[in-house]
Amino acid sequence: MWDPAKYLTFGDHRGRPFHELLARVPAESPRSVVDLGCGPGNLTETLAQRWPGATLTALDSSPEMVAEARARGIDVHVGAVQDWTPTPETDVVVSNAVLQWVPGHPDLLVRWARELPPKAWIAVQVPGNFAAASHALTREVAADPRWRTRLDPVRLREEDAVLDPESYATLLAAEGCEVDAWETTYTQRLTGQDPVLEWITGTALRPIRAALDDTDWNAFRADLAPRLTQAYPRRPDGTTWYPFRRLFFVARTP
Repeated sequence: MWDPAKYLTFGDHRGRPFHELLARVPAESPRSVVDLGCGPGNLTETLAQRWPGATLTALDSSPEMVAEARARGIDVHVGAVQDWTPTPETDVVVSNAVLQWVPGHPDLLVRWARELPPKAWIAVQVPGNFAAASHALTREVAADPRWRTRLDPVRLREEDAVLDPESYATLLAAEGCEVDAWETTYTQRLTGQDPVLEWITGTALRPIRAALDDTDWNAFRADLAPRLTQAYPRRPDGTTWYPFRRLFFVARTP
């Protein structure tokens, strides 16, 4: 279950890659713009501001997120990204921090490139931080005998959950697309008690939270918290640096 309030706790940090992605999409007057995996809709709203003449629709697999987005007045539906099919008017597709949750998503990108109309834009951002200490320590705790039996069915994001920028570029260029691909590591300055734990609670730990009751969830967090504090020590001013790598690509169909 997604928690919109927890996700929005770090709204500025989570929103920055979205805006930097959209800055590289020079579409002028798209007919239809689609946000796949829109979350609570706070960023989807900026698409309406960017392209006021376009028909804007959105999709998310979480009913909680869809309810939050609808409260903002967005035309959003509950659904899986894998099931979405473009219409002949779909000129811009945006997918921000979603495809890392979709097994086999490279095949999905190929399908979009083939089904979208000519000169349409595909804009994608995915986190590439799965080898970081925060995620490696999460997998380490989950593999502990105390948790392994209960969490064995849980699919955690592994280091190979996403491709590197060159691989995405090669994949879409093979479909005749013009591709711009890059990566950025943000050195995020977090505040508060156990800030890295709170950050990953809103995203990476979601499958674990869904698998555990409240008592076990609090116990799991208690096991993980000191390891994260050691890996990401608090600075003298009370803040914590948290490097976070993100991958981007923008493709235009032939």
